[in-house]
Amino acid sequence: MTQDKNAERKKEFRTTVDGTVVKQVYTAADVAQPGDTSLPAEFPFTRHVQGNGYRGRFWTMRQYAGFATVEETNKRYKYLYGQGSTGFSVAFHLPTQEGYDSDHTLSAGEVGKTGVAIDSLKDMEQLWDGIPLSDVSTSMTINATASIILAMYIAAAEKQGADPSKLKGTVQNDILKEYVARNTYIFGPGPSMRLVTDVIGYCAEKLPEWNSISISGYHIREAGSTAIQEVAFTMANGIAYVQAMLDRGMKIDSFAPRLSFFFAANTNLIEEVAKFRAARRIWANIIKDRFGSNNPRSQMLRFHVQTDGFTLTEQQPLNNIMRVTIQSLAAVMGGCQSLHTNSYDEALQLPTEQAVQVALRTQQIIAEESGVADTIDPLGGSYYMENLTNQIEKGAKKYIEKIDEMGGALEAIRKGYMQAEIARSAYDYQKAVDSGEQIVVGVNKYTSKTADETTIFEVDPAVEKKQTERLRILRQERDNLKVKSALEKVKKVAATNENMMPVLIEAVKTYATQGEISNALREVFGEYREPSIL
Repeated sequence: MTQDKNAERKKEFRTTVDGTVVKQVYTAADVAQPGDTSLPAEFPFTRHVQGNGYRGRFWTMRQYAGFATVEETNKRYKYLYGQGSTGFSVAFHLPTQEGYDSDHTLSAGEVGKTGVAIDSLKDMEQLWDGIPLSDVSTSMTINATASIILAMYIAAAEKQGADPSKLKGTVQNDILKEYVARNTYIFGPGPSMRLVTDVIGYCAEKLPEWNSISISGYHIREAGSTAIQEVAFTMANGIAYVQAMLDRGMKIDSFAPRLSFFFAANTNLIEEVAKFRAARRIWANIIKDRFGSNNPRSQMLRFHVQTDGFTLTEQQPLNNIMRVTIQSLAAVMGGCQSLHTNSYDEALQLPTEQAVQVALRTQQIIAEESGVADTIDPLGGSYYMENLTNQIEKGAKKYIEKIDEMGGALEAIRKGYMQAEIARSAYDYQKAVDSGEQIVVGVNKYTSKTADETTIFEVDPAVEKKQTERLRILRQERDNLKVKSALEKVKKVAATNENMMPVLIEAVKTYATQGEISNALREVFGEYREPSIL
């Protein structure tokens, strides 16, 4: 077997698990189309969206956190703030993501398990206690209930005395990838797209420094896609959102500058850097040529990166520190605007404080010691890099053209096309791991019989009882007549074409819960049930 593998590695061409063709050596002849000779901050922004790269300032160093109660999560945020974190990224537990309060029967056993429980404005206020929202940048990973959670964030900021027009951050608000890869949706595609565009429109007018959507390839990659599929399906979803906004009568350059993206960083460093370069170039051309934008800021693909949780292994978890380091280097050399580094123990549990510190220090060492932030696009001009950038661009465009022929992303999702393509790639990858074709160190090669010792951090089962009691007290102390009136108004506006955000902000200020507001919307919009995909 070893001889066979060595013979395979000596071949001039190799095909990776995801189908990328790699040669032993590259020359100028391998760059079929000339390398992009544009400078950073010049169309099509292949090299970077900023002319001074990270010399102006480093990327935002975010750490994704959220667990158990708001008090515990607030404590973690304060810890990160003290360690030098320059941005926060909120993980919400599944009931919040799916529009259920913590005391709902379907929430049993899930409260605080995969993120923090946010049921009401009171929870949001306590989540940010002692952290001035006017001074920080916050990213919130929330989709089906994004409009409600953003409403709570705005209301909490106002109670702190912050000017909403100065708030900085991002709300994920990307419902299409939920139908493709993640499944935390509530309503059907039509009403869901209406809520997404309501948020984009509201932010364009009232929150000019807020990113109203983070069009996400991360979860597509986590579901098993290739790098090319991640770019292609993310771009196709982006096209759908832009078209939906245009259909509402908005001009492309009135909202496109605040669109943002979210990608995974895998361990194949060169391919990932090429992926980010190709994505910037593709999006710039889409916005300029397809949608007629004249504003360079609309054409710039700005993106957040999270290191790839799919690659983390339970076996030999300390190996994950090296995986995360390589993935972080790919994100930085690829020109990300913000970055979250996963903790080495995430394949086992909620991250410990030690693991979180190592994850943050990884970014800080890359920024301060590695030298990769000293120059823009440090791998640009490499024959291999330019060839691979072109390969990924060509492959992604082929997918986008096929999705266009189907009638766009919504139709491709309804037909199960994206889902089937991702499932096929995930199967091919797992088959390669099982056969040993794809090496995973510590899993199918260089394994150890010695068990790894890791400090286990678990959510206290009493969290659920504490959160449901908090809800009981809230409902007892608030003005329930105001809540009822606000919920009726939510239903009334939902049945029109009015923007939902103002009425949602009114509702959360009465301390109506996100579950109650979601139920009001369910009465108007109904609930979505995924069709069978053959």
